[in-house]
Amino acid sequence: MKCFSIDLDGTLLNSQHEISERSIAALNELQEKGYEVIINTGRAYKDVIKFEEIKNLNVPIFCINGSILYSKSNEVLYEATIAISSYKNIFTILKNMGVGILVYTNHGNFPSSLPPLHQKSKEELDAIFRQCNYDAILQMDNLKIYKLIALVDYSQLNKIKEVRKALASQLDISVASSFPNNLEITSNEAQKGKAILRYQQIMNRPFDEIYAIGDGDNDLSQLEVATTSIAMGNASSHIQDIADIVTKKNDEDGFAYAVENLLQLKNNKNNYIPNLL
Repeated sequence: MKCFSIDLDGTLLNSQHEISERSIAALNELQEKGYEVIINTGRAYKDVIKFEEIKNLNVPIFCINGSILYSKSNEVLYEATIAISSYKNIFTILKNMGVGILVYTNHGNFPSSLPPLHQKSKEELDAIFRQCNYDAILQMDNLKIYKLIALVDYSQLNKIKEVRKALASQLDISVASSFPNNLEITSNEAQKGKAILRYQQIMNRPFDEIYAIGDGDNDLSQLEVATTSIAMGNASSHIQDIADIVTKKNDEDGFAYAVENLLQLKNNKNNYIPNLL
């Protein structure tokens, strides 16, 4: 059994947050060839299934950087949460550092999930975070915290480095960026690579080949467990450096380009996979 684990933002999605017809064709061809196609993303489930193209695929979806694993039939297979005590400590650190804070929970995401905020100005973001009643989150019944995101304006990227440094001593969490202006904080058990390995165990379906493709720091773990790792052309240099293959950018149909070339090599029974660029 072969697996193809696919990131969304910056990978399958172009900069307009769309899935191209060419990428849809590539996804369909992977399934026709017998690959287990997995969507492996930092997004929450509701921000994934709003794409009709993905809903129509009938594939497992790993959300919030591996915090929640959904089966093809939308069954929750696994959850990894941040302890409330850890959440309180992390939240205090982030608040004192003056960054915007997003909180992903089983009751929703507060004050928002990340995708709707991408085009907001600094002033708009400040107003959104200022108006959020974070104290109310802790009053919710049976609360589960899946992720916090520290978010800053692109003029304040140095703060992300400061936040990462401030959280370095927190051993029970995993931190990674999906965009240069954020830091995503999850349980240490919530990583994209661990999600792939965990899915194999849960489903008793070992993969003899794992292809993983992504562009962000939160894709590192899935690139590391892959038998063939693929970095997008728009990925940062350190992501490209660890990948077996570098494809074109997401606005150049880089995902589809990688799939087309890999499948062609398979058809030709050629075991040598060159850097696609």
